[in-house]
Amino acid sequence: MILAGSLIVAAAIAWAALHVVAELRAVREERSRARMLALIELFVPARAAAQQDPRAYLVWHPISVLARQLFPAESAALDRAAGGPFPFTPADVQAAHAQWTTDWLAWERAHDAEYKLKAAAAAAEGPPDVTRGRLEAVEDEKLDRYQRRYAEYVRVAKALQALQGEPR
Repeated sequence: MILAGSLIVAAAIAWAALHVVAELRAVREERSRARMLALIELFVPARAAAQQDPRAYLVWHPISVLARQLFPAESAALDRAAGGPFPFTPADVQAAHAQWTTDWLAWERAHDAEYKLKAAAAAAEGPPDVTRGRLEAVEDEKLDRYQRRYAEYVRVAKALQALQGEPR
């Protein structure tokens, strides 16, 4: 009788322990899902910003690396669900680099056209000695603006290229 009672108590304890373990596992899984949802919510604006302006990758990439380090299990689950590295795939970064280059070329053409018009307007005004000074001022302004924009283009392009080669 004592043996039967001991077996019943042991079975009850084992049954309760299994339920406690199951509840702890469910709580752990729920916390993990909540962290995944928080990561998704964090990076939705990042993806939108990066699609609008490739420079946004340079801001958001370090944050995504940090998030991946802090939450490796959740990051791996999001990677599996997304079919690639979450939140930015190498293809996303490559497309951003291509877009940055396309935007640069469009700006370069517009810049050239703008300063051709300014030079033509300066050439049409006043006596030759004044015109020469105006043309030089237009050319200096054109070159200064081009150099500043080109420096930014190169900085961002190199940074995007570096992101393409980084491990996730």
